[in-house]
Amino acid sequence: MTLSELKELESTSVMSSYARLPVEFVRGEGARLWDEQGNEYLDFLCGISVTNLGHCHPRVVAAVREQVGRLMHTSNLFYTEPGMRLAARLSAASLGGKVFFCNSGAEANEAAIKLVRKARRGGDLVVVHGAFHGRTYGALSATPQEAKQAPFAPLVPGFRVVAPEPGALTAAVDERTAAVFLEPVQGESGVNPLSDELLQAARAACDAHGAALVFDEVQTGMGRTGSLWAYEQTGVVPDAITVAKALGGGLPIGALITGPRLADVFVPGDHGSTFAAGPVVAAAALAALEVTDDPALLARVIDLGHTLAAGLQRLPHVSSVRGRGLMLACELDVPAGDLVRHALLEQRLVLNATGPATVRLLPPLTIGHDEVEEALTRLSAALDAAKDK
Repeated sequence: MTLSELKELESTSVMSSYARLPVEFVRGEGARLWDEQGNEYLDFLCGISVTNLGHCHPRVVAAVREQVGRLMHTSNLFYTEPGMRLAARLSAASLGGKVFFCNSGAEANEAAIKLVRKARRGGDLVVVHGAFHGRTYGALSATPQEAKQAPFAPLVPGFRVVAPEPGALTAAVDERTAAVFLEPVQGESGVNPLSDELLQAARAACDAHGAALVFDEVQTGMGRTGSLWAYEQTGVVPDAITVAKALGGGLPIGALITGPRLADVFVPGDHGSTFAAGPVVAAAALAALEVTDDPALLARVIDLGHTLAAGLQRLPHVSSVRGRGLMLACELDVPAGDLVRHALLEQRLVLNATGPATVRLLPPLTIGHDEVEEALTRLSAALDAAKDK
């Protein structure tokens, strides 16, 4: 089908919840995408940090092909090996507790909200300004952004919002607090790392009042910041983390991973998910986890992150750069939306605007130095063109 035919189908058949850019991608490999006309693009968005290993990583593809021809679904009423192995692997690679599987980051955060409120019945949850935890009702209630929340009020009660400052957070936590929810690096609000001092204050406050500390690692997890989980770089160990996005190597899966303290809060019937950790997606996740949890790969993420950040800082019209590893954003003196559109259509570079002047870059962790330099060249040309308009 042509792009115009797809647009027509969208206008008549698809709810208007996305503002799509006018490109149809039909194939991907590594850091490259191709449209229906055969044009090649350099992907520095990774489906919003989903294809962290690049498109169609051969080990993920092989695991999916082998499993999909053998068994696709049975439900969680029965045992299948991939899901059990994946839970053990995730626990061993993180907090040492237990895992609840689901299908997305928002669902993982919903599970975490239920978990901590069962652990402390009726307790409040403390979140910080700028957070994004998802669009389902509990996750949305934990996302203090007026534009996202206002059309869907009333929301789930019991969420307390504070400034992302150690003193404000410490003052907000008391004996009524079930949990503090934090992203180590706020992604959707523009790649804003929370300070180690804030994370340490959250840990101390939770310990003082018996509350749980939950890190939303949906975007920061699976190697994005240069360690398997971002919390490993902070010196702060949470009681639970939520993960999704890159966990499935491109297929949909989410997980709530606990430490020992919260491992046995749920009992049969407390929560569930029909498709969670089905054999195919669990096999994909096992393959993606094995590739990602490699010290050499993670070291390259940090090295290439420094290279990309330094290159961005040298570009025209870039006022500042922030982030960790290969999770970066830059502030511009030109409109970010115009820049992203021009970069896509004229320079064949896939980026994302998270604010009026903010561009987010989430390239594959497997990206090469040459591809980083190529992206910087394309972005520089797009910036010059955007400024001239």
